[in-house]
Amino acid sequence: MSTSCLNCDALLEGRTDKKFCTPYCKSSYHYQKNKEKEDRLFQKIDRQLKINRKILKEFNKAGLATVRKQKLFDKGFDPNYFTHYWKNKENKIYLFCYEYGFLDVNQKYVLVIWQKYME
Repeated sequence: MSTSCLNCDALLEGRTDKKFCTPYCKSSYHYQKNKEKEDRLFQKIDRQLKINRKILKEFNKAGLATVRKQKLFDKGFDPNYFTHYWKNKENKIYLFCYEYGFLDVNQKYVLVIWQKYME
């Protein structure tokens, strides 16, 4: 029974457990697999950032709001995904998903929108 190279489909000769026709094909195959994993990771992060932004926007229509954490979590919010942060004069750190920010205060989040003075 003959098999073909996993990368280029060329007919393999030699050992029965051989998977690639050349070291180049082996390297190319694994490079593409790893690149796909990186793309999937980027897509996962990007998807969660967009979900977080949408949720923060939904709960912060006035520009400043306080919301129970669980309400955001129930919608799919994950505070581990954010784009940047801002530290105020009291050293409180606001995490942001693009222009929508949140500050962890016990069981609640204080929600804000990025302002010019935060630059």
